[in-house]
Amino acid sequence: MPAQRILIVDDDPAIRDGCAQVLRRRGYECMEAETGKEALKLLDESDFDIVLVDLKMPDINGLDLISNIRQRDTLIPIVMITAYGTIQNAVEAMRLGANDFLPKPFDPEELLMVVQRTLKTKMLALENLYLREELRKKEGEVRIVGDSNALLDLLARARRVAQTDSTVLITGESGTGKGLLARYIHEQSPRKDAPFISVDCSTLVPSLFESELFGHVKGAFTGATENKLGKFELANGGTVFLDEIANINLDLQAKLLKVVEEKEITRVGSHRITKVDVRIIAATNKDLRQAVEEGRFREDLFFRLNVVAFKTPPLRDRKEDIPLLVDYFLKRFSLKHGRPGLTIAKDALDILKGYHWPGNVRELENYVERLVIFTTSGEISVDDIELSGLPMGRQTKIGGKEKPVHMEDDLLKGVVSLDELERRYVVKVLESVGGNKTMAAQLLGIDRKTLRLKLKRWGV
Repeated sequence: MPAQRILIVDDDPAIRDGCAQVLRRRGYECMEAETGKEALKLLDESDFDIVLVDLKMPDINGLDLISNIRQRDTLIPIVMITAYGTIQNAVEAMRLGANDFLPKPFDPEELLMVVQRTLKTKMLALENLYLREELRKKEGEVRIVGDSNALLDLLARARRVAQTDSTVLITGESGTGKGLLARYIHEQSPRKDAPFISVDCSTLVPSLFESELFGHVKGAFTGATENKLGKFELANGGTVFLDEIANINLDLQAKLLKVVEEKEITRVGSHRITKVDVRIIAATNKDLRQAVEEGRFREDLFFRLNVVAFKTPPLRDRKEDIPLLVDYFLKRFSLKHGRPGLTIAKDALDILKGYHWPGNVRELENYVERLVIFTTSGEISVDDIELSGLPMGRQTKIGGKEKPVHMEDDLLKGVVSLDELERRYVVKVLESVGGNKTMAAQLLGIDRKTLRLKLKRWGV
C-alpha cells in the first residue's frame, strides 16, 4: 500500500523539520506548511492521512484551522501540537474536532505513539462505516454450498486467481451466486482482512454514480452538505465488487475505465487526485461481447475487466447440490422463523431435485423459506410441495435431461375410447417420472387426489 501522508503545520521550521525527519524514518510521507493558509491550500490540492497542527501561528490560529479543516473533511485525523498546552486548549481543540493533543516539548517516541494512535482512530472510523454497510447488505446472505464437480472446479480456479491482483469478470444467470463467488475470491486473497465493498450498478442513479463510487466534497451539488468517501476509498486495500456492470451508460463507463487503468479517483467537486489500492471484480448476467458489438459497452473497458473470466453454473447443471442446499436453507430459515428441527421427506426432496429451477439458487432459497413458513408439521411433505404451488410446468426429468412428455404414436394406434386414451397417457406420464404420483399430477395439471381416484378406477 502507498505510504501514509502527513501534513505538518507549524511556523517554527525546526519543529517542522524535526517531526518530518522522525516520521520519514518510520516510512511516512510528509509535507510541511508554515501558515494556516498554506495548509488549507495543500489540503485542497492533495489528500493526507493525518494533520499535525500548531496552536500559535501568524495568520490563522490552530483552533480556527482545526475548525476549518473539520468543515471540509469530517474524517481526516487532526493532532494539536503546542507549547502553550493547557487543559482549556485541549478541551477546545477536541470540541472543534481534533483527535488528540500533544504538548511541547515531546520526544520522537511520543510523537510516533500519538500519530500511530490517531491513524488507528481513522482506520476504526472507516471500518465502522464499512461494517455498517456490510451489515445492511448481508441481510439474507447465503454462503456457497455444494460438492458437485462443476462447483468444486469453479472454487479451485477461484482460489488460484485469488492469490493475484488480477481484475476478474464473473458472468452467469441471475441467482447463480456471482456475488458470493466474488466475496469468496476476496476472502481467499491476501486482501481478506481489508474491506469488500459491493456496488449494485443496476440501482445507482446515473447522476449520483460518481458520488457513490468516487465520493464528493461539501457543496459539490445540491444536498452535498459534507464531504463523503466513495466506495473506492472505503475499499482501499481491499476489493470493489461491481455487480451488474452492464447497466451503466457509456459516459460513466469512460470514467470507470480511467479508475480501472490508473487506480486513481477524483471526488465530485474536487480537482484532487487520490490513489486507491483496490482489486476490482465485476459481474453481469448479460453478454458483454454482444453489448460491445452493439455499441452498448466500451470495448476497452471490457478488455480491462475481462482479464480473468468465470462463469457460474446454473443450478440445473449441478442438481446433485440441491439436497445440500435444501438442508442448508432449512436450517437457516428454521432458526429464523422459530421452527427448529424441521426436516423434509425424501419424496418431497425428490420433487425439488426434479424441478429445473429457472431462478437458480436464489429461487430455491426463496422457495424453501416459503415452505418453512407454511408447513404446519415437523416434516415438509409431498402435500406441502403441492400446496406451495411449485410451477413444475409440463416438463420432467428423463434420462438426466429436461424433456417434455409427448404422447407416443403407439398410444393412438387403433380406435379406443377417450377414457382408454386418457388411461394410456396417464400411465406413460407416470412411467416417465418413475412412478412419482405428485410429479405426474403436476405434469397432467390435476391434483394428486384426482390422479389417485383415476388410477383406482382403472385398477393401475
